[in-house]
Amino acid sequence: MVRNHYAVTDSTATTAPSTSSGHRIGLLVGDGIGHEIVPATRRVVDAAVAAAGGPAIDWVPLPLGADAIATHGTPIPQSTLDALADLDAWILGPHDNASYPEPFRSELTPGGRIRKQFDLYANIRPAKALPGVRAVVPKMDLVIVRENTEGLYADRNMALGSGEFMPTPDVALAVGVFTRAACERIAHIAFGLAARRRRRVTIVHKANVLSMTTGLFRDVCREVGAHYPGIAVDDEHVDAMAAHLVRHGGDYDVVVTENMFGDILSDLAGELAGSLGTAGSINASATKAMAQAAHGAAPDIAGRNRANPTALFLSAAMLLDRIAVTADRPYLQRAAHRVEHAVEATIASGVATADLGGQASTAEFTEIVLARTRLR
Repeated sequence: MVRNHYAVTDSTATTAPSTSSGHRIGLLVGDGIGHEIVPATRRVVDAAVAAAGGPAIDWVPLPLGADAIATHGTPIPQSTLDALADLDAWILGPHDNASYPEPFRSELTPGGRIRKQFDLYANIRPAKALPGVRAVVPKMDLVIVRENTEGLYADRNMALGSGEFMPTPDVALAVGVFTRAACERIAHIAFGLAARRRRRVTIVHKANVLSMTTGLFRDVCREVGAHYPGIAVDDEHVDAMAAHLVRHGGDYDVVVTENMFGDILSDLAGELAGSLGTAGSINASATKAMAQAAHGAAPDIAGRNRANPTALFLSAAMLLDRIAVTADRPYLQRAAHRVEHAVEATIASGVATADLGGQASTAEFTEIVLARTRLR
């Protein structure tokens, strides 16, 4: 297996201190199936770290979501944000803001608030077909690097306000923002990742229509690519890219794109690789990172022991891999490898949850992954 370091680094960055017993990682359960998959992820990470010979993780549980509304009067308490400011890594469970009472339902989601508060500008989403999972594109093994703060998503590019507005009741407008600085920093992440993979970057844009905005994104990414000799660079219009992923998604390595395009393409790639239930991701800056599965809170199956924890397990592995590099804790890279191997081996053996065509419950799947994590 090729190891991929999901680090977003800066030579001037410093890492938040951890206790002598082990690295401090925040834990936010969230809503819906978060109450099942987040505790399961904690157990798997603890087992992997112990098997890798490292000190126990110092977990920092923090309130968020519907439970936080009940206890703190808000889905994202200020105390949670203050605690996250003292941490360099955390695991975020899914949130179901559609079920929140007003005014919280109409506000920026808890995850969006955290991303904005800590400038988590790089959303890194692998899409890899796993043995044992029926995939539309069985050879898919790519990473989508999504700029996470600007672009065509209005909720992330304004200092104040949502970026959407209505000059009349019958006209709605949204602002899209592209800056050279944001384009440069996400391009460096993409090219740095490609250098550790198969050395190819595909820039996705819509410069034939949005010539100034996504044209700037394309051009700046190409300028950055010139500093990475030996890495092949090409570009695609977003509509063509969607078609190419379906027909020959196995040909791509690292895909870099703006916010909204990245959101859409990463969900598509996740499904083409087998299921969003296996799609992990991290949101990161130079100093902080958040593991967050690509899927939602699935309130229809919450509490029924049917949720698939795979995506959050793999997100946590990405987080451990990132900490191993940025905080110089090699045992966490070994732990990340154990989690990845245990998940892949478990599914390849025919053990899977119902969404992947299997019969295992959340608890049963977790126990088998735990056993494989300890054995290897």
